[in-house]
Amino acid sequence: MKEYDIVIIGSGAGANLIEDALAHTKTVALVDKGPMGGTCLNLGCIPTKMLVYPADRIMDIRESAKLGIAAQITSVDFPAIMERMRKTVARSHDHMKEAVEKAKEFDFYGGEARFTGDHTLEVNGKTVKGKAIFIAAGARPMVPAIKGIESVEYLTNESALRLTELPGSMVIVGGGYIAAEFAHFFEAMGTRVTIIQRNKRLVPEEEPEVSGLLKTALSRRMKVHVDTEVTEVKQTGKIVTVTAKERGSGKQLEHTASHLLVAAGRRPNTDNLMVANTGVKTNDTGFIVVDEFYETSKKGIWAFGDIIGKKMFRHSANHEAELVWHNAIHGKKSRMNYLTVPHAVFSCPEIASVGLTEAEAVKLIGKQEVLVGKAMYTDVARGEAMMETEGFAKAIVHRKTGKVLGYHIIGPQASILIQEVVNAMAADGNLWSVAKGMHIHPALPEVVLKAFGKLQPVE
Repeated sequence: MKEYDIVIIGSGAGANLIEDALAHTKTVALVDKGPMGGTCLNLGCIPTKMLVYPADRIMDIRESAKLGIAAQITSVDFPAIMERMRKTVARSHDHMKEAVEKAKEFDFYGGEARFTGDHTLEVNGKTVKGKAIFIAAGARPMVPAIKGIESVEYLTNESALRLTELPGSMVIVGGGYIAAEFAHFFEAMGTRVTIIQRNKRLVPEEEPEVSGLLKTALSRRMKVHVDTEVTEVKQTGKIVTVTAKERGSGKQLEHTASHLLVAAGRRPNTDNLMVANTGVKTNDTGFIVVDEFYETSKKGIWAFGDIIGKKMFRHSANHEAELVWHNAIHGKKSRMNYLTVPHAVFSCPEIASVGLTEAEAVKLIGKQEVLVGKAMYTDVARGEAMMETEGFAKAIVHRKTGKVLGYHIIGPQASILIQEVVNAMAADGNLWSVAKGMHIHPALPEVVLKAFGKLQPVE
């Protein structure tokens, strides 16, 4: 058995701790089952956005007719698009792996870790002990208990990245962020797509108007069923049959496709880690329970990132890594303000949000204290020039203080437009931080300001 000051489990955001630990002359072990770099680099953010970008360009061409442009797509090289993505990811992954394996300042254990005691791990037959342990082991696709699922060949967001031939048709089970992005990508490539979502809304964490517009937009390109439960899947040869039931009407639906993609959420890797062998508590869905400073129920063991199930985004995990290090090593008690954590959904139309929804704000401080402003893209000159008639921005503000409680955008460049609101919320949080800045005219960021100019009491 070898003992270290610091043991880090996970090479995604967990790798952020290595440099600080070495700078403090700590003995360090990094444990990772691979692929090196974690979910974001290999199976999430990076590869999927490399796929979405050409899909966005296809949609630009399709929609150019409204601007008086007659354009046509003559071919789409799906294998080339996929191979470019894989090569780029592999290059980054291999570079990181090589650096870690050659590192002499810390020890690397390549393999799946399993807890054998509170501060003891087994990795490939070797026992590793850490005075302080940081768990950043992430999550993986959740596969619901659908009748017949064990006998069907299905894709997840991970295995879909390995495809070399374009699916002729696809049924997607799920309607969250992952489902929305993959539906956009595959349909743009030429796949006939059907979405079956058990929730009443697509991307249900978003504002209802945002979810509604996304459903409207995607329904022009594919079949979209919400409030519908998949009850059974079967495979005959290369064809998958999906049976589902509409919850409201009880109507039974049946769809066939060459491929089935399961995008029904994420489950933490706590079971693989066997955290039950420690004093670390988990919640009903298996995510590690931490206090507001990221310490678990077992002193000296900390957790952050997807495995704690709070904001499951890499930028959030990176910030958590920074805080957990200072809390654990320097004794500081820094908290994360999750209200200021933004996110984007790279669907078409694009979505970006930060803070509370209108319903959450009303529940938190009362209807009379909330102001809401909504501006269409066409309310500003640039949006009118783009003929973007459906996209909008929605501001949610505290009536007395002017504090921005939430902001939501759906439309072109949403992930860029949201940033000035994010910066304002991270500073003094007041809408005047945005309003005082001079906005270029005519430019799309004016729609952000316009929403603040239309604040009204909640109806």
